Amino acid sequence: MTDLRQAHDATREIAAAALGYDPGYMSSAESSSHHVYVGSDVVVKIIDAAGHSRLNREIALAPHLPAGLTAPLLDSGLRRLGTRDVRYACYTRMPGATPGMGMLGIDGVTARSLAEEAVERLDRLHSWVPTGHIDQILREPLDHGGFTSQAGLFAEVENLVALDRHKSVPRPLIDGLMAIAEHAPQQAQAVVPVHADCHWGNWLVHDRRVTALLDFEWARFGEPADDWFFLTRFSGPHAQTVLDVISQETMTSLETLRAECEVREATYLASDLCIALKHPDASSRIAAERLGALKELVIERYWWPRAR
Repeated sequence: MTDLRQAHDATREIAAAALGYDPGYMSSAESSSHHVYVGSDVVVKIIDAAGHSRLNREIALAPHLPAGLTAPLLDSGLRRLGTRDVRYACYTRMPGATPGMGMLGIDGVTARSLAEEAVERLDRLHSWVPTGHIDQILREPLDHGGFTSQAGLFAEVENLVALDRHKSVPRPLIDGLMAIAEHAPQQAQAVVPVHADCHWGNWLVHDRRVTALLDFEWARFGEPADDWFFLTRFSGPHAQTVLDVISQETMTSLETLRAECEVREATYLASDLCIALKHPDASSRIAAERLGALKELVIERYWWPRAR
Protein backbone atom coordinates (compact mmCIF):
# COMPACT_ATOMS: atom_id res chain seq x y z
CA MET A 1 0.00 0.00 0.00
CA THR A 2 0.92 3.64 -0.37
CA ASP A 3 2.84 5.45 2.39
CA LEU A 4 0.35 6.59 5.03
CA ARG A 5 1.82 10.09 5.38
CA GLN A 6 1.61 10.69 1.64
CA ALA A 7 -1.95 9.33 1.61
CA HIS A 8 -2.99 11.68 4.42
CA ASP A 9 -1.67 14.76 2.64
CA ALA A 10 -3.24 13.73 -0.66
CA THR A 11 -6.54 12.98 1.07
CA ARG A 12 -6.76 16.52 2.46
CA GLU A 13 -6.16 17.94 -1.02
CA ILE A 14 -8.80 15.63 -2.54
CA ALA A 15 -11.32 16.57 0.14
CA ALA A 16 -10.63 20.30 -0.23
CA ALA A 17 -11.14 20.12 -4.00
CA ALA A 18 -14.44 18.23 -3.59
CA LEU A 19 -15.81 20.45 -0.82
CA GLY A 20 -14.46 23.79 -2.03
CA TYR A 21 -13.03 24.51 1.43
CA ASP A 22 -10.49 23.19 3.91
CA PRO A 23 -11.82 19.89 5.31
CA GLY A 24 -10.12 20.46 8.66
CA TYR A 25 -8.71 17.62 10.70
CA MET A 26 -9.08 14.18 9.10
CA SER A 27 -8.47 11.00 11.10
CA SER A 28 -7.68 7.57 9.72
CA ALA A 29 -10.28 4.84 10.04
CA GLU A 30 -9.75 1.10 10.19
CA SER A 31 -9.98 -0.72 6.87
CA SER A 32 -8.60 -4.05 5.70
CA SER A 33 -8.03 -3.00 2.09
CA HIS A 34 -8.02 0.82 1.84
CA HIS A 35 -6.68 3.96 3.42
CA VAL A 36 -9.81 5.67 4.80
CA TYR A 37 -9.78 9.20 6.20
CA VAL A 38 -12.70 10.86 7.93
CA GLY A 39 -13.32 14.58 8.37
CA SER A 40 -16.28 16.45 9.84
CA ASP A 41 -17.97 16.71 6.42
CA VAL A 42 -16.21 14.19 4.21
CA VAL A 43 -14.84 10.65 3.94
CA VAL A 44 -12.10 9.68 1.46
CA LYS A 45 -11.12 6.13 0.47
CA ILE A 46 -7.81 5.51 -1.31
CA ILE A 47 -6.37 2.32 -2.78
CA ASP A 48 -3.48 1.53 -5.09
CA ALA A 49 -4.85 1.65 -8.63
CA ALA A 50 -3.20 -1.70 -9.33
CA GLY A 51 -5.06 -3.30 -6.41
CA HIS A 52 -8.47 -4.91 -6.54
CA SER A 53 -11.11 -3.26 -8.73
CA ARG A 54 -14.00 -3.32 -6.26
CA LEU A 55 -13.75 0.39 -5.49
CA ASN A 56 -14.34 1.02 -9.21
CA ARG A 57 -17.60 -0.91 -8.88
CA GLU A 58 -18.68 1.14 -5.87
CA ILE A 59 -17.85 4.42 -7.62
CA ALA A 60 -19.82 3.44 -10.71
CA LEU A 61 -22.86 2.34 -8.68
CA ALA A 62 -22.98 5.19 -6.14
CA PRO A 63 -24.80 7.83 -8.24
CA HIS A 64 -27.45 5.33 -9.33
CA LEU A 65 -28.38 3.62 -6.08
CA PRO A 66 -31.85 4.27 -4.60
CA ALA A 67 -32.09 7.73 -3.05
CA GLY A 68 -31.19 7.98 0.62
CA LEU A 69 -29.60 4.54 0.79
CA THR A 70 -25.91 5.46 1.03
CA ALA A 71 -23.56 8.44 1.38
CA PRO A 72 -23.51 10.74 -1.69
CA LEU A 73 -20.41 10.49 -3.87
CA LEU A 74 -18.70 13.89 -4.19
CA ASP A 75 -15.74 13.03 -6.41
CA SER A 76 -13.60 10.14 -7.62
CA GLY A 77 -10.65 9.54 -9.89
CA LEU A 78 -6.98 8.68 -10.17
CA ARG A 79 -4.10 10.53 -8.57
CA ARG A 80 -0.33 10.16 -8.69
CA LEU A 81 1.07 9.51 -5.24
CA GLY A 82 4.80 9.00 -4.96
CA THR A 83 5.78 6.41 -7.53
CA ARG A 84 2.35 4.93 -8.13
CA ASP A 85 -1.21 5.78 -9.06
CA VAL A 86 -4.01 5.56 -6.53
CA ARG A 87 -7.76 5.50 -7.02
CA TYR A 88 -9.90 7.56 -4.68
CA ALA A 89 -13.54 8.06 -3.81
CA CYS A 90 -14.73 11.06 -1.83
CA TYR A 91 -18.09 10.90 -0.02
CA THR A 92 -20.26 13.17 2.07
CA ARG A 93 -19.88 12.17 5.69
CA MET A 94 -23.24 10.99 6.96
CA PRO A 95 -24.18 11.54 10.61
CA GLY A 96 -23.72 8.74 13.07
CA ALA A 97 -21.42 5.86 13.89
CA THR A 98 -21.42 2.17 13.13
CA PRO A 99 -23.10 -0.23 15.58
CA GLY A 100 -20.18 -2.54 14.82
CA MET A 101 -19.90 -6.30 14.49
CA GLY A 102 -22.05 -7.94 17.12
CA MET A 103 -24.00 -4.76 17.98
CA LEU A 104 -22.18 -4.67 21.31
CA GLY A 105 -23.66 -2.36 23.93
CA ILE A 106 -26.98 -2.00 22.11
CA ASP A 107 -30.16 -2.85 24.02
CA GLY A 108 -32.83 -5.16 22.65
CA VAL A 109 -35.42 -2.49 21.87
CA THR A 110 -32.91 -0.44 19.89
CA ALA A 111 -31.63 -3.56 18.08
CA ARG A 112 -35.15 -4.39 16.91
CA SER A 113 -35.76 -0.84 15.74
CA LEU A 114 -32.47 -0.72 13.84
CA ALA A 115 -33.19 -4.12 12.27
CA GLU A 116 -36.58 -2.89 11.06
CA GLU A 117 -34.97 0.14 9.42
CA ALA A 118 -32.15 -1.94 7.94
CA VAL A 119 -34.62 -4.41 6.44
CA GLU A 120 -36.58 -1.51 4.93
CA ARG A 121 -33.39 -0.09 3.38
CA LEU A 122 -32.38 -3.46 2.01
CA ASP A 123 -35.86 -4.07 0.64
CA ARG A 124 -35.47 -0.75 -1.18
CA LEU A 125 -32.24 -2.05 -2.69
CA HIS A 126 -33.77 -5.42 -3.59
CA SER A 127 -36.69 -3.65 -5.31
CA TRP A 128 -34.40 -1.42 -7.38
CA VAL A 129 -34.34 -2.17 -11.12
CA PRO A 130 -30.97 -1.05 -12.54
CA THR A 131 -30.70 -0.57 -16.28
CA GLY A 132 -28.06 -0.20 -18.97
CA HIS A 133 -24.43 -0.25 -17.92
CA ILE A 134 -25.35 -0.38 -14.21
CA ASP A 135 -27.18 -3.65 -14.80
CA GLN A 136 -24.10 -4.92 -16.63
CA ILE A 137 -21.77 -3.92 -13.77
CA LEU A 138 -23.88 -5.81 -11.24
CA ARG A 139 -23.78 -8.89 -13.48
CA GLU A 140 -20.00 -8.86 -13.93
CA PRO A 141 -18.32 -11.97 -12.48
CA LEU A 142 -17.15 -11.37 -8.92
CA ASP A 143 -15.36 -13.92 -6.74
CA HIS A 144 -17.49 -13.08 -3.71
CA GLY A 145 -17.12 -16.41 -1.90
CA GLY A 146 -20.88 -16.71 -1.48
CA PHE A 147 -23.30 -19.48 -2.36
CA THR A 148 -23.91 -20.00 -6.09
CA SER A 149 -24.92 -23.66 -6.38
CA GLN A 150 -24.97 -26.99 -4.60
CA ALA A 151 -22.26 -28.28 -6.94
CA GLY A 152 -20.16 -25.19 -6.19
CA LEU A 153 -20.43 -25.77 -2.43
CA PHE A 154 -19.47 -29.43 -2.79
CA ALA A 155 -16.48 -28.38 -4.90
CA GLU A 156 -15.40 -25.79 -2.31
CA VAL A 157 -15.50 -28.35 0.50
CA GLU A 158 -13.55 -30.85 -1.61
CA ASN A 159 -11.00 -28.13 -2.33
CA LEU A 160 -10.75 -27.45 1.40
CA VAL A 161 -9.99 -31.14 2.06
CA ALA A 162 -7.33 -31.16 -0.65
CA LEU A 163 -5.63 -28.03 0.70
CA ASP A 164 -5.75 -29.17 4.34
CA ARG A 165 -2.62 -31.33 4.19
CA HIS A 166 -2.04 -31.09 7.95
CA LYS A 167 -5.65 -31.97 8.83
CA SER A 168 -6.19 -28.71 10.71
CA VAL A 169 -9.92 -28.88 9.99
CA PRO A 170 -11.36 -31.80 12.03
CA ARG A 171 -13.20 -34.41 9.99
CA PRO A 172 -16.54 -33.91 11.82
CA LEU A 173 -16.52 -30.29 10.61
CA ILE A 174 -15.89 -31.41 7.02
CA ASP A 175 -18.72 -33.93 7.35
CA GLY A 176 -20.96 -31.17 8.67
CA LEU A 177 -20.21 -28.98 5.67
CA MET A 178 -20.99 -31.90 3.37
CA ALA A 179 -24.30 -32.47 5.16
CA ILE A 180 -25.27 -28.82 4.68
CA ALA A 181 -24.31 -29.06 0.99
CA GLU A 182 -26.50 -32.13 0.56
CA HIS A 183 -29.56 -30.08 1.54
CA ALA A 184 -28.57 -26.93 -0.36
CA PRO A 185 -30.58 -25.68 -3.35
CA GLN A 186 -29.20 -26.81 -6.68
CA GLN A 187 -28.77 -23.23 -7.89
CA ALA A 188 -28.84 -19.72 -6.45
CA GLN A 189 -30.72 -17.14 -8.45
CA ALA A 190 -29.34 -13.77 -9.59
CA VAL A 191 -32.63 -11.92 -9.38
CA VAL A 192 -32.19 -8.72 -7.32
CA PRO A 193 -29.39 -6.27 -6.48
CA VAL A 194 -27.80 -7.20 -3.16
CA HIS A 195 -25.19 -5.46 -1.02
CA ALA A 196 -23.57 -8.79 -0.08
CA ASP A 197 -21.58 -7.36 2.86
CA CYS A 198 -24.21 -5.63 5.00
CA HIS A 199 -22.94 -6.62 8.44
CA TRP A 200 -23.45 -4.01 11.14
CA GLY A 201 -19.97 -2.60 10.62
CA ASN A 202 -21.21 -1.15 7.33
CA TRP A 203 -24.22 0.73 8.72
CA LEU A 204 -24.31 4.18 10.26
CA VAL A 205 -26.71 5.02 13.08
CA HIS A 206 -27.52 8.41 14.62
CA ASP A 207 -29.97 8.97 17.49
CA ARG A 208 -31.01 5.32 17.22
CA ARG A 209 -31.92 5.74 13.54
CA VAL A 210 -30.19 4.25 10.51
CA THR A 211 -28.62 6.99 8.36
CA ALA A 212 -26.71 5.07 5.68
CA LEU A 213 -25.49 1.74 4.36
CA LEU A 214 -21.85 1.97 3.25
CA ASP A 215 -19.30 0.03 1.15
CA PHE A 216 -21.02 -1.26 -1.98
CA GLU A 217 -17.84 -2.86 -3.34
CA TRP A 218 -19.33 -6.36 -3.24
CA ALA A 219 -22.73 -5.38 -4.67
CA ARG A 220 -24.05 -7.74 -7.33
CA PHE A 221 -27.16 -9.58 -8.43
CA GLY A 222 -28.20 -12.32 -6.06
CA GLU A 223 -30.98 -13.37 -3.71
CA PRO A 224 -32.32 -11.36 -0.73
CA ALA A 225 -30.98 -14.10 1.57
CA ASP A 226 -27.45 -13.05 0.60
CA ASP A 227 -28.12 -9.91 2.66
CA TRP A 228 -30.29 -11.48 5.36
CA PHE A 229 -27.35 -13.73 6.26
CA PHE A 230 -24.96 -10.84 6.92
CA LEU A 231 -27.55 -8.78 8.78
CA THR A 232 -28.38 -11.66 11.13
CA ARG A 233 -25.05 -13.44 11.63
CA PHE A 234 -23.24 -10.34 12.84
CA SER A 235 -25.96 -9.18 15.25
CA GLY A 236 -24.34 -10.87 18.24
CA PRO A 237 -26.88 -11.45 21.05
CA HIS A 238 -29.62 -9.90 18.90
CA ALA A 239 -29.46 -12.48 16.09
CA GLN A 240 -32.83 -14.03 16.94
CA THR A 241 -34.44 -10.60 17.13
CA VAL A 242 -33.05 -9.63 13.74
CA LEU A 243 -34.14 -12.94 12.22
CA ASP A 244 -37.65 -12.42 13.62
CA VAL A 245 -37.80 -8.94 12.10
CA ILE A 246 -36.69 -10.23 8.68
CA SER A 247 -39.27 -13.01 8.87
CA GLN A 248 -42.07 -10.61 9.75
CA GLU A 249 -41.16 -7.89 7.28
CA THR A 250 -40.56 -10.23 4.32
CA MET A 251 -43.28 -12.77 5.22
CA THR A 252 -40.70 -15.56 5.04
CA SER A 253 -40.81 -18.47 7.46
CA LEU A 254 -38.09 -18.72 10.06
CA GLU A 255 -37.30 -22.24 8.89
CA THR A 256 -36.67 -21.02 5.34
CA LEU A 257 -34.51 -18.13 6.54
CA ARG A 258 -32.45 -20.40 8.79
CA ALA A 259 -31.79 -22.86 5.96
CA GLU A 260 -30.86 -20.07 3.53
CA CYS A 261 -28.50 -18.46 6.02
CA GLU A 262 -26.91 -21.75 7.02
CA VAL A 263 -25.93 -22.67 3.47
CA ARG A 264 -24.48 -19.21 2.92
CA GLU A 265 -22.39 -19.33 6.06
CA ALA A 266 -21.11 -22.78 5.12
CA THR A 267 -20.01 -21.48 1.72
CA TYR A 268 -18.27 -18.39 3.09
CA LEU A 269 -16.45 -20.37 5.76
CA ALA A 270 -15.27 -23.03 3.32
CA SER A 271 -14.08 -20.33 0.91
CA ASP A 272 -12.28 -18.33 3.60
CA LEU A 273 -10.58 -21.42 5.02
CA CYS A 274 -9.35 -22.35 1.54
CA ILE A 275 -7.82 -18.89 1.19
CA ALA A 276 -6.25 -19.13 4.65
CA LEU A 277 -4.72 -22.52 3.86
CA LYS A 278 -3.22 -21.15 0.66
CA HIS A 279 -1.59 -18.29 2.61
CA PRO A 280 -0.96 -19.70 6.12
CA ASP A 281 1.63 -17.12 7.20
CA ALA A 282 -0.63 -14.16 6.41
CA SER A 283 -3.95 -15.74 7.42
CA SER A 284 -3.39 -17.65 10.67
CA ARG A 285 -5.71 -15.35 12.66
CA ILE A 286 -8.43 -15.59 10.02
CA ALA A 287 -8.10 -19.37 9.94
CA ALA A 288 -8.55 -19.57 13.72
CA GLU A 289 -11.60 -17.29 13.62
CA ARG A 290 -13.20 -19.24 10.77
CA LEU A 291 -12.56 -22.57 12.48
CA GLY A 292 -14.32 -21.24 15.56
CA ALA A 293 -17.27 -20.11 13.48
CA LEU A 294 -17.33 -23.47 11.69
CA LYS A 295 -17.61 -25.27 15.03
CA GLU A 296 -20.54 -23.03 15.94
CA LEU A 297 -22.16 -23.74 12.60
CA VAL A 298 -21.72 -27.51 12.56
CA ILE A 299 -21.37 -28.70 16.16
CA GLU A 300 -23.51 -26.13 17.95
CA ARG A 301 -26.02 -25.87 15.07
CA TYR A 302 -25.91 -22.08 15.18
CA TRP A 303 -28.88 -21.56 12.88
CA TRP A 304 -31.05 -24.17 14.62
CA PRO A 305 -31.01 -23.25 18.33
CA ARG A 306 -33.80 -25.66 19.27
CA ALA A 307 -31.70 -28.54 17.97
CA ARG A 308 -28.76 -27.77 20.31
